[in-house]
Amino acid sequence: MQAPAVTVEVHLANGLPSFTIVGLPETEVKESKDRVRAALQNARFEFPSRRITVNLAPADLPKESGRFDLPIALGILAASGQMPSDELDQYEFAGELSLSGELRPIRGALAMTFAMTADCDEQRAFILPRGNADEAALVGDARIFPADSLLQVCAHFSSRQQETRLLRHTAEPQRRPPPYADFSDVKGQVQAKRALEVAAAGAHSVLLVGPPGTGKSMLAARFPGILPPMSDREALESAAVQSLTSGFSGARWKVRPYRAPHHTASGVALVGGGSPPRPGEISLAHRGVLFLDELPEFDRRVLEVLREPLESGHITISRAARQADFPAQFQLLAAMNPCPCGYLGHATRQCRCTPDHILRYQNKISGPLLDRIDMQIQVAAVPHDQLLKQADGESSATIAARVAQVHAVQLARQGKQNNGLSANQIDDYCKPDGAAEKILRDAMTHLNWSARAYHRVLKVARTIADLAAADAIGSAHVAEAIQYRRALQGM
Repeated sequence: MQAPAVTVEVHLANGLPSFTIVGLPETEVKESKDRVRAALQNARFEFPSRRITVNLAPADLPKESGRFDLPIALGILAASGQMPSDELDQYEFAGELSLSGELRPIRGALAMTFAMTADCDEQRAFILPRGNADEAALVGDARIFPADSLLQVCAHFSSRQQETRLLRHTAEPQRRPPPYADFSDVKGQVQAKRALEVAAAGAHSVLLVGPPGTGKSMLAARFPGILPPMSDREALESAAVQSLTSGFSGARWKVRPYRAPHHTASGVALVGGGSPPRPGEISLAHRGVLFLDELPEFDRRVLEVLREPLESGHITISRAARQADFPAQFQLLAAMNPCPCGYLGHATRQCRCTPDHILRYQNKISGPLLDRIDMQIQVAAVPHDQLLKQADGESSATIAARVAQVHAVQLARQGKQNNGLSANQIDDYCKPDGAAEKILRDAMTHLNWSARAYHRVLKVARTIADLAAADAIGSAHVAEAIQYRRALQGM
């Protein structure tokens, strides 16, 4: 994500012909020697029969992927006098070469463009493969010049005629309607819909608890459709992370990511890892939703890795050779059954689990993790007469309009959504009135809440007050927030 700049230096010396790359190159970079040699020869350039040394600076930074093929080839051509070099320092280059000299797309082009543009005050120019032009052009401060082959790049610098120069890429991303189903399809579940609206308005994490078949997964799949619209900065951050795994498409520009890993996923799959480190599911859900269905079925050690990112909003992956920081400002949405058989508290079906089995099942979710989940909602079974009726609930567009309005209010008041308020900001913006404070104090005493739970209830109450267009947090707002923090049985 940091995408530090790498300077490619080429030196030609007398002696036995050789081709050496220094500067901590990984295997993909070492193999570029053969790709570059074949690309230059097939493009009808002369490959120098001299001692070629390529230095990738800074020397202590490991280099990986085939993105260095294009700058290495241009450096050899400039050093051997086969193309002018007076304009090379005005551009940034990245691209993988085929043996015929064609340019192939690379991974992380958007992350590279975004990071390098953010570090510089002036507008930067990039020459990239055409397959990366659309995503790189999303960075408004960058000038993107797509190319199809090494010959096109060389013609851009060798000729002063306008028709042979590369043209700046100005295509706009193709925006399509988000592929989310509508909330109006869900029958009943008025309380759960209201809770998800509160969660979307304040970016609060949610745990849905209920018997199987009550609509928990159905509600979760529709949740991204009511989230507030993404800003340009948020969209760029999200797209940059996804581009690191070649998972970004221009059609999903400004669409909230929705990640739903299977419960067999490992801890590395969630937080990221590998060599070099790659982002995991929590980073791929940056500025979007991470949905964990069947939460107790995840390995407990896997669930524990969520604790730090939920608090800090980023994840640091440390390995023996490298360390990488990835953003992880995601909204956690989880679902689970109340017991092993699933029918605890069901209106018509009897639970067959013993209290010991229920306690052991619910204890798969640790207290510290549960304490970090803002809202714990009971999703009851829908009566049969409601299932037979036609769905007539509010549409996602109607709910999203209210959420967007509240989101704008929060940005104007404090510059962030309520879930991101610090302890000092909670004192400034989340002061309850006298009656509300008494209710909150009594709830803390009877429910044995931690200081974190107290702050999270206050933030949820602030969101409920914002939805009601109230300046102060009243007793009704606090009471509703308390109802959204029901502890599971036996925990």
